[in-house]
Amino acid sequence: MQRYKCIVSYDGTQFAGYQVQPNKRTVQGEIEKSLAKLHKGQEVKISASGRTDAGVHARGQVFHFDSSLDIPLGKWEVALNSMLPDDVAIICVEKAERDFHARFDAQGKEYRYFISQTHIRDPFKRHFAYKYSYPINIQAINEAIPFLLGEHDFTSFCSAKSEVENKVRELSEIELLLEEEALTFRFVGNGFLYNMVRILVGTLLDVGSGEISPSDIPSILEKKDRIFAGKTAPAHGLYLWEVHY
Repeated sequence: MQRYKCIVSYDGTQFAGYQVQPNKRTVQGEIEKSLAKLHKGQEVKISASGRTDAGVHARGQVFHFDSSLDIPLGKWEVALNSMLPDDVAIICVEKAERDFHARFDAQGKEYRYFISQTHIRDPFKRHFAYKYSYPINIQAINEAIPFLLGEHDFTSFCSAKSEVENKVRELSEIELLLEEEALTFRFVGNGFLYNMVRILVGTLLDVGSGEISPSDIPSILEKKDRIFAGKTAPAHGLYLWEVHY
């Protein structure tokens, strides 16, 4: 039995999320169906670095699975992609150590959030970037970012539905990338809570609009209450970009 580490990319638009759910279309469900076909009906479970919500995309989601099939490296991608739907693609498959775990061995993740600032909506980006055409004070956002770096209790930036007790996480990088009529937020950290990136983006956009002052960020963190942070940005602008091991 060999363990394999895989990188998968997917368009989350038509999925109820990554994780298997009864009677719903999920990324995990599609991958496991394809693996079952390869294994002549035998169930093969996969374990991922984490889950993504409905509408969230991934460029570098990682999962692992075990198999006794003797398929040469380089052929796994071809075999799986031939059976997967068009909105999911296996980028690479490589052999892993027997004790490798996609979730528990992850050292950090990078997420990116894409914002379109065109005045007229672009129908080709409607599922892949959040259209936000209001004026944005970039300097104010850049003043707020340093307050979020480092290790903090991010309770205020986590969905109230989260059942995780320890909400301390460390953000090592936050970057705002500017392009013509587009903004991209880049977040790198050792872990992320439920809706954390989307709430961070919503809060920083509120800073950019003047609803929140950059100097308010430390107070929002200290209050450890979701009601004090900004809005939750829509799911379709968010991408799981890379998982670090």
